[in-house]
Amino acid sequence: MAGHIQDRWYKTETSKDGKTTRVKSDRYGSGMRYRARYIGPDGTEKSKSFPDRQKRLAEQWLTHIEADMSRGQYIDPSAGRITFQQYGEKWLASQTTDATTRTSVTTQLKLHAFPYIGTRPLGSFQPSHIREWISDLEKVLPVSSYRRVIFSSVSSVFTAAVDDKHLNANPCRARSVRAPRSMPPRLQPWTAGRVFAVRAALPERFRAMVDVGGGCGLRQGEIFGLADDAVNYETGWVHVGCQIKVANGHLVFGLPKRGKERDVPLPERVAQRLKLHSESCPPVEVTLPWLLPDGPPVTKRLLFTRADGGAVRRTDFNTRVWKPALAAAGVIKDAEEGKRHPASREDGMHALRHFYASVLLASGENIKALSHYLGHDDPGFTLRVYTHLMPSSDGRARRAVDGMYRAADPTPDGPETAQEG
Repeated sequence: MAGHIQDRWYKTETSKDGKTTRVKSDRYGSGMRYRARYIGPDGTEKSKSFPDRQKRLAEQWLTHIEADMSRGQYIDPSAGRITFQQYGEKWLASQTTDATTRTSVTTQLKLHAFPYIGTRPLGSFQPSHIREWISDLEKVLPVSSYRRVIFSSVSSVFTAAVDDKHLNANPCRARSVRAPRSMPPRLQPWTAGRVFAVRAALPERFRAMVDVGGGCGLRQGEIFGLADDAVNYETGWVHVGCQIKVANGHLVFGLPKRGKERDVPLPERVAQRLKLHSESCPPVEVTLPWLLPDGPPVTKRLLFTRADGGAVRRTDFNTRVWKPALAAAGVIKDAEEGKRHPASREDGMHALRHFYASVLLASGENIKALSHYLGHDDPGFTLRVYTHLMPSSDGRARRAVDGMYRAADPTPDGPETAQEG
């Protein structure tokens, strides 16, 4: 057995003649009687106390500790007492991902995990606690794809806790725990009328953003970070190699999502509108740090800036510019007096990318090319998201089958018109 059991109600005394006797200690009759003690893998002594008449339980506990050590599954009892929030905050501080990703994950945990499960000790988690948390999350976040992102972040914290020997298993991976659905809801792209209505409702200096988003498929951050030298009017291409992101509350330049630079076609009408935009709102030199708030400064001549010449911040733009334009175009309701506009995630600037995809697919563009233009890593993802926007596929199927029947039987009557003999 690992360690030994100490009986704190009795002590051993040695007489002058060398005989030992067992006598009552000063603690006799009060407090926990037995203390199970052992030396942990780190070389320090560990212990757990048990009340009177539970010596057998203390022995069983030590036996269990010894078995865990031999199997390499030992968990320090004190390690499991750290709460999810305490460990989660340490985990966040140790992350080496880019600052934007850390900011996003930090927001997810602080808003949607710590308030629900943050005070529970790691060692006490059961799958039922995760199921209850997912149920609570569903009540406040209707978008399942975002709930899945949050679930993934929480699961990552538990995985790290398992690696650090704070608990034996990740409760998020239990069979009875079902992660939120990964597939986004079926997209309903904007009509051209809605796109142009929102464009008209925007301030003049921002209207061409709609042309870049709906006509070239750029993401919001990529539009904010679009420099004049990235647009080649002669060759008809736009190089997407930069975006503006938020890192620890500061605006920074960085590569596009997942570091995936790309070139996208520049339609003639979009080029014309960009030229007119540059004439009325000339590009402005903006200097921001690269990737991190303390990163090296980089200067770019941006096509879209604030009225004071500064870079556009996503939250300010969405709240003060984009949503009022949506309301003016009748996409969402006007904000009530003293309140913000209603939430409408499906009508963010990302809707312009969906519109771009729908236009290209309707014109017969293939999924692989569209995936490249959108900056997706996997054409299969593009297909899963946009396959229902290919209305011509069912028509091709009907024409193919009808053509086969016509070739086999040129008469207008089909098999169903044959007379029984």
